[in-house]
Amino acid sequence: MRAFLARVDAVIIQAVIAGALSFSHLHDLAEAAGQGGWKAWAYPVSVDLLLVAAWRRMREQQRSGLPSGGSRLWFLVALAASLGANVATAGLLDMEDVPATLRVVVAGWPAVAFFGGTLLAHTPSNPEPLDGPTPVAPDPDAHTPTPEPVPALEPATEPTPAAPVTVPAVQLPPALVDRAQTLAREHQLATGQPADPDTIRASLGLPPSMTPAVAAHL
Repeated sequence: MRAFLARVDAVIIQAVIAGALSFSHLHDLAEAAGQGGWKAWAYPVSVDLLLVAAWRRMREQQRSGLPSGGSRLWFLVALAASLGANVATAGLLDMEDVPATLRVVVAGWPAVAFFGGTLLAHTPSNPEPLDGPTPVAPDPDAHTPTPEPVPALEPATEPTPAAPVTVPAVQLPPALVDRAQTLAREHQLATGQPADPDTIRASLGLPPSMTPAVAAHL
């Protein structure tokens, strides 16, 4: 615990010393650039506040998984202003004859700091939910309808073949019927056997297709 307190005290002391030196350098540079009185004291406050605000916003965006490019840019701008003042007051710049370019930069800093602070203040630090319908969790007490059983399909039956259609024999004229029957009786008396329909049909002089019709009358 004592080691932890000693380490924290050292960090705080170092931060106070660095902040005081940076504050003093920014004040001296602003005063040398023509910003006297209370304005010279406001410049280091503006630079340090922008530096701290950009750092905090950058860390919040990184923890939230948001892009932190804008916050990092303004952090670098404030850091460059602070480092520039520290280097300029280290004897590299004639504080009695400040260049006109540096005077313009110092005079334009308030507008730059105001713009950066406004952007940082309006940059979201937490991701916003996407627009859309809110998903509704299913209600465990809700009654779920039971699906009706699907009736089983009956096995397909083969169609019953239709009975063959009997084509009626060609009707013979009564005269031919009598003639065929006479020939059949004569043949049976002469031979003792039934007459052959095809022989009777040939005796009558009919075509072969008339054999069934002759047989139907024998």
